[in-house]
Amino acid sequence: MSKKATGLTPEQAQAYWQGNVKIIGGLLAIWFVVSYVMGIILAPSLINVFVVNVPMGFWFAQQGSILTFVVLIFAYVYLMDKLDEKFGLREK
Repeated sequence: MSKKATGLTPEQAQAYWQGNVKIIGGLLAIWFVVSYVMGIILAPSLINVFVVNVPMGFWFAQQGSILTFVVLIFAYVYLMDKLDEKFGLREK
């Protein structure tokens, strides 16, 4: 990224990229826990816990990971807007 294209110095661009990677890594970790850990690994343990008459392990595998992904999309947008604002890249 050149300073002309973004208005950031190379150091600022590097900090911006690191912030972006932290956001993505955190959100992917949440999605992994919900979809893989809760939906697959812990599913047998959650078989006796029900969400609207459906075993929680099944719910996480079928619905929970999808709903979590949608929520994470909105969280990503919000967090990136905050990061853009911090670096003065907010769209007008």
